[in-house]
Amino acid sequence: MKKILFFAMLIWGRVFGQADKAPAYPLIVHDPYFSVWSFTDELNTSPTRHWTGKEQAMTGWVEVDGHRYGFVGDSVDERARQTRREMNATQTIYGFSCGAVDLVVTFTSPLLIDDLELLSRPVSYVSFKVRPTDGGKHDVTVSFGVSTDLSVNVPTQEVKTSAFVSGGLLLLKAGTVSQAVLAKKGDDLRIDWGYVYVGVKSGPGVEQKVDGKMLMTKLTIGDAEKVVLVGYDDLYAIQYFGRNLKGWWKLKPGTTIEGVLAEADRDYGVVLRKCLAMNERIYGDALKAGGETYAKLCVIAYRQCLAAHSLVKSPEGDILWLSKENFSNGSICTVDVTYPSAPLMLCYNPSLVEGMLNGIFEYSESGKWTKPFAAHDLGTFPLANGQTYGEDMPVEECGNMIILTAAIVKAEQNPGYAQKHWKTLSTWVNYLAANGFDPSNQLCTDDFAGHLARNANLSVKAIVGIGCYAYLAEQLGYSDTAQKYRAMAKDMADKWQGLADAGDHYALTFDTKDTWSQKYNLVWDKIMHLGLFPAVVYQKEVAYYLGKQHAFGLPLDSRKTYTKSDWILWTSALASSREDFERLIDPVYKYATETPTRVPLSDWHETVDGRQVGFQARSVVGGYFIQVLAEEWK
Repeated sequence: MKKILFFAMLIWGRVFGQADKAPAYPLIVHDPYFSVWSFTDELNTSPTRHWTGKEQAMTGWVEVDGHRYGFVGDSVDERARQTRREMNATQTIYGFSCGAVDLVVTFTSPLLIDDLELLSRPVSYVSFKVRPTDGGKHDVTVSFGVSTDLSVNVPTQEVKTSAFVSGGLLLLKAGTVSQAVLAKKGDDLRIDWGYVYVGVKSGPGVEQKVDGKMLMTKLTIGDAEKVVLVGYDDLYAIQYFGRNLKGWWKLKPGTTIEGVLAEADRDYGVVLRKCLAMNERIYGDALKAGGETYAKLCVIAYRQCLAAHSLVKSPEGDILWLSKENFSNGSICTVDVTYPSAPLMLCYNPSLVEGMLNGIFEYSESGKWTKPFAAHDLGTFPLANGQTYGEDMPVEECGNMIILTAAIVKAEQNPGYAQKHWKTLSTWVNYLAANGFDPSNQLCTDDFAGHLARNANLSVKAIVGIGCYAYLAEQLGYSDTAQKYRAMAKDMADKWQGLADAGDHYALTFDTKDTWSQKYNLVWDKIMHLGLFPAVVYQKEVAYYLGKQHAFGLPLDSRKTYTKSDWILWTSALASSREDFERLIDPVYKYATETPTRVPLSDWHETVDGRQVGFQARSVVGGYFIQVLAEEWK
């Protein structure tokens, strides 16, 4: 009885761990190609879209005693009145009033960060539940359709469809006729190989058909919940140094998408319980670390971060968790995208951080990358064949790789990963020792803001990177090495305070005292407990930042009024009080819920009016979890 009441509450009532507003809402999200969103607050006032903004329509209506109400897509029917919209870590839930019945539609993408099999399984659930509002009995059917456009890059591409039965499921399938597997690379692209599937358990009151571009399922709805599965078989997911790799979900010999869909259908109850537990865990951890507003930001970030990656295994057997630099330049495995996104993975599955670094280590250790500093990327998604970005970021990427390796070791409580790559890490730390303290004119991760010489925040990254190397040496028992590099980092930190000092704050560059910038790289000194910079440095900076905020957040630096929200969250973790922390994050939440730019959360926005400047749907919002990580590592 308790279980029945619990599930009734989940279906009809509000559940803890929700966010009610976002710039766009994830519906079916798995990887950079299989990713469908609603860009409006009402599900039935606009077409659903791929994260890039191109239309990938879903349609849906409910017929109640012969009267038709549209609930998803830009419906021509009388629209159902939306009464509820909520997001949690793995679900987006809508409620509708449809004449004499209420309808709840739940989109569940089981991106369970600590379960690689489910994380990589390219199947989402769309569930429907109705109940009468007048106590009477009614004839109710739900029709739900998914466009074949999910399987094309542009709508004019020729598509082939089929319908068949497999594993107790009625299945509809669509894909391009050309099937040019892994033939395109770039940013504003959608997949045009592989096949989209719509499945439903075979039985009475269930029909399927292809209606133009729509793969349609019709369900007679009674008291029981009805579930439709939407899946995608990409055949091959990534090209890695010339070899085409299948998705992680296809690693087991004999695995087919039909089998995976049938398994997903059988496992629905178990998977749903795991999703609900993950929803509570993500919200609860963030609530404890930073309060309700912070927890809602983390909920908005969770699926977006994970769905900007592809999970595969390298030919050498290493996990590869490869990001796409969405709406930036389409790079794959960008190190300075890995760096800000890592906190989410460090909190819940540090092996995924290994998966973000493994390809870069392989690139250097195989001899394919011969420079004495870390590469910027592995190519352009989905082709990871070597760096394609036109300019190196030597101090940036060396610092990122060393800091994140140290974070992996701390999270796993095992120095083995550092030991495996010690020679490469040593090459990179020596580059930082020679070139990092007072950087020459070069790009950092904030490359959109242009080149800088003597960048004080980049210098902090180098100093913290050297300190992290000392931490790793200590963990490995290399006492002399640890002492040498710790003394070096401490000496640099002391000198930095003098060079960057601008009275009541620290400058953007060492030679321009009338400037300022967010020193977000300091966060690793604090949460790794390196002890390189005194607490007064954090306190002075935070106090200064609080006087520089606009309505929608703290600018990145004194040059412009735009910002990066991931860096604001890192900067907020430097605060010594909950009050100051909240004063820094509240404007970010205002941006996330009031921005006039309706796209999957942009991490680059104007602090004056809340408009997007660039970027969207990027994985870097995983950096929002930095305060959860700080709480865990207290």
